[in-house]
Amino acid sequence: MSNQKVVLAFSGGLDTSYCVKYLKEEKGLEVHAVLVQTGGFSEEELKTVEERAYKLGVTSYTALDMTQQFYEKCVKYLVFGNVLRYNTYPLSVSAERVFQAMAIAEYAQQVDAAYIAHGSTGAGNDQIRFDMVFQIMIPEAKIITPIRDQKLSREEEINYLKQHGVDMNWEKALYSINQGIWGTSVGGKETLTSHQPLPEEAYPTQVSENDAKEITLTFDNGELKGVDGQKYENPVDAIHALSALAAPFGIGRDIHVGDTIIGIKGRVGFEAAAPIVTIKAHHALEKHVLTKWQLYWKEQLANWYGMLVHEGQWLDPVMRNVEAFLTDTQSTVTGDVMVKLKPYHFEIMGIQSDYDLMSSEFGAYGEMNNAWTGEDARGFAKIMANQTMIHKKVNESKAVKS
Repeated sequence: MSNQKVVLAFSGGLDTSYCVKYLKEEKGLEVHAVLVQTGGFSEEELKTVEERAYKLGVTSYTALDMTQQFYEKCVKYLVFGNVLRYNTYPLSVSAERVFQAMAIAEYAQQVDAAYIAHGSTGAGNDQIRFDMVFQIMIPEAKIITPIRDQKLSREEEINYLKQHGVDMNWEKALYSINQGIWGTSVGGKETLTSHQPLPEEAYPTQVSENDAKEITLTFDNGELKGVDGQKYENPVDAIHALSALAAPFGIGRDIHVGDTIIGIKGRVGFEAAAPIVTIKAHHALEKHVLTKWQLYWKEQLANWYGMLVHEGQWLDPVMRNVEAFLTDTQSTVTGDVMVKLKPYHFEIMGIQSDYDLMSSEFGAYGEMNNAWTGEDARGFAKIMANQTMIHKKVNESKAVKS
């Protein structure tokens, strides 16, 4: 083919560094590296990644900032739904991959690339997420996946790059770290086992805060708009501010064990201080201001929504239907949540909201009521028990006859 352009999803890590060298040296392709920012890179880090890309030999390097779009079209609904995969993982990387893939596909169309490449392995979820989006958006482009196709270990990638004169922090390269606004995933030799924890030094943010700190989180229609007295127009800024406060406590660290899209079990470490605190605080507020049936159906649909996000199905139109439902539930999710940050954990202390359904106007739980009498409660209990009482008597009489 005369068109030798390949657009590579590039992060500057080990896998994508290998891809640059392989695509250029072994395949003879013109490599156009694209980094998609989803809130995890500082300006200094972006500059370092750009320098690394050109040292590796790319024809061009482009950084696309999708942070705001990622928040507005996905993260917001993960908060509305209190989404934690298997009650543990806030979909830190799972969620952002689709948005990275969409941005890369659009860029490949703009530069008329014949090929599109990513550095996913053949054992994880990312290969499916990237491939699916590329198949939907640019089915005419040929997908190249060097790490997956060659079944490479990280050690083999390191050796290849060393042989080609590439100098990196090889100790750091032993861990696969993916950072975004909604958390950071950490993979290494320990997560390939079922029993080994990640060492302290594997986590990007080291623990530096040891004294407990009380903060207040302010929500407006379900969105985080205030942190510790500081108001933010843009929830993205509020999330960054909360992360800066909570991450140094070592809050939000865990290892997630889950089912991959391809049907095998997988383990990954993560650091997600702001997502975990935000979701738990938001959920606490919801339990005060929503009815039991709102909470019930939110839980059912949000769990399903999270599974589809995890499996790369964000483009399916049914997701817009669920998002509409989740948005409609948030009209009263407004108020303050008091949180105490401590080393490695946190405590939800309480909430204040004009929409609090624990209003003393109607009574105090376990003590007294102002909206009904004892006779009302006695009659209500009798009617509630009626069908089960009938079932019991009918079946007891049949048991006696037999």
